[in-house]
Amino acid sequence: YEDRNFQGRYYECNSDCMDTFSYFNHCHSIRVESGCWMLYERPGYMGYQYFLSRGEYPDYHRWMGFNNCIRSCHMIPHYGGSYKMRIYQRPDYRGHMMEFMEECPSVYDRFHYHDIYSCNVMDGYWIFYEYPYYRGRQYFMRPGHYRRFSNWGGMSPRIGSFRCIRKKHKSNLPTCLKLQIIFYEDRNFQGRYYECSSDYPDMHSYFSHCNSIRVENGSWVIYERPNYQGYQYYLNRGEYPDYQRWMGFNDSIRSCRMIPHYRGSYRMRIYERPDFGGHTMEFMDDCPSVYDRFHYNDIYSCNVMDGHWMFYEQPNYRGRQYYMRPGEYRRYSDWGGINSRIGSFRQKYSNKFVKHDLPFFLKKIIFYEDRNFQGRNYECSSDYPDMHSYFSRCNSIRVENGSWVIYERPNYQGYQYYLNRGEYPDYQRWMGFNDSIRSCRMIPHYRGNYRMRLYERPDFGGQTMEFMDDCPSVYDRFHYNDIYSCNVMDGHWMFYEQPNYRGRQYYL
Repeated sequence: YEDRNFQGRYYECNSDCMDTFSYFNHCHSIRVESGCWMLYERPGYMGYQYFLSRGEYPDYHRWMGFNNCIRSCHMIPHYGGSYKMRIYQRPDYRGHMMEFMEECPSVYDRFHYHDIYSCNVMDGYWIFYEYPYYRGRQYFMRPGHYRRFSNWGGMSPRIGSFRCIRKKHKSNLPTCLKLQIIFYEDRNFQGRYYECSSDYPDMHSYFSHCNSIRVENGSWVIYERPNYQGYQYYLNRGEYPDYQRWMGFNDSIRSCRMIPHYRGSYRMRIYERPDFGGHTMEFMDDCPSVYDRFHYNDIYSCNVMDGHWMFYEQPNYRGRQYYMRPGEYRRYSDWGGINSRIGSFRQKYSNKFVKHDLPFFLKKIIFYEDRNFQGRNYECSSDYPDMHSYFSRCNSIRVENGSWVIYERPNYQGYQYYLNRGEYPDYQRWMGFNDSIRSCRMIPHYRGNYRMRLYERPDFGGQTMEFMDDCPSVYDRFHYNDIYSCNVMDGHWMFYEQPNYRGRQYYL
């Protein structure tokens, strides 16, 4: 995409392309639908190189770009075999040599030299990094002979780390059904990482700190200390490029729990005193303010009879979190609390997996009252003309699947915004003018032709012109700044107030 946050003119590619100059003049955001790719700053696979795997990159800093120039790309072939590579201290395979069959986060620690002058890649695909722990300039290494560092595009022989490009862990389940969470030592999904697909009581041997997390599927609770102790954080499917995104107090994550898939009822009793004493009240739904309904600020004991819940220290689902599985909690210390203060709680659903035979799951949008996917939320899977009874304001949105148009006022009136699959942690991300969203429309799946006629005057009068593709500048092609009437014959379109897909939007 030419602009940030997947806006502006765009180009779709599904194979190697040695010169993309004619398709776009700069690149500020990228969406990788599938596969692994190498991007290059200049045509002919030259200049800075960047490795991208499946995911969304809303600005070029997310792929560690040095600028917004992308001119060629390589698709990395699927490979399931072994990995083997020899590195050499001097050019032409001379000097000290060492063979590797796995990743190396620090070349100096194992090779005892900072520089690699030549290399023989015998099996697999690899990435060289300029600095240790997979940082700095990147170089894509395919099987072959590299007699000098210039052969892999290097400016100097300095290589600090390297890793093999491995296929994701195999499973008999479809990709969309894999439960997986990936922990990264550094921000923006960089550095050493660890993939996990089940409960784990102590992960300190896999990484020393955690600054970003990618949840591929499922819902999880992560813990600050081993054995499910310390601060707790609830995460569902999505990307968290730094620990503030999961409301973390620090970069320490030492254990994690997967929340099981659950479809039954929800029931829980809370008590004013320890050992199920004092005033009691039973709940079967979310409670944004414990004091408003229970008339006490503290919960000393609790019996979770059905379902999985999250306690929050403050009202409206804020502050420290505590994961509550079915069971008896005689004292607040049983759920890891440092005191009895609980301000709100809510049910926790394991993420529903996308099943291609159930259209209901294929289209879903979630509206949140507060930024960064916090506060009261409402899930929607179809058109809705008036949502004011479900939330009072909207400051963040998660589009699980499909494409949507959201509206400022009820009955599809007011400002309109087009959203496709992704996360929008505040309303500026969808180019919103305010935090008011009152209705939404799902854009139907469509595979046919696109055809539309524009007219210079109302009632289809004046000059007319037919379009079957995108138009970044109406004036350049239609020679008028205004469109007074329009006939959309095929497909779904978006009008934009300004050139290059900017300003107010209108769904047609």
